[in-house]
Amino acid sequence: MWPGRLVITVSSLLTLALPLPLPASAGEATPNTGAVHIENFTFAPATLTVKAGARVTWINRDDEPHTVTSASTPRAFASGALDTDAAFAFTFDKPGTYPYFCAVHPHMTGVIVVK
Repeated sequence: MWPGRLVITVSSLLTLALPLPLPASAGEATPNTGAVHIENFTFAPATLTVKAGARVTWINRDDEPHTVTSASTPRAFASGALDTDAAFAFTFDKPGTYPYFCAVHPHMTGVIVVK
């Protein structure tokens, strides 16, 4: 009877030792989210591809204010000024290509591709 208990105990310990799936961290994209960091006067990544229905969040990591402003007319989205560590999010419901820029620093550009 003792060897049977040993097998159960070892089996239980092995089951407990298996790694568990971890949730995605804030910076990782999941099927319904995406992240763009504003750093060194650039949008990173400059082009982000997401699925329709995805929520994209921009986070300003610069010491200067920036905006996230749709280049389309009429504007699909516009963040207003984002100070350091401020964030702006927008949900892209329809497939398409969405170019954007910083209204404070127009040389800063990016594109969201929605499939």
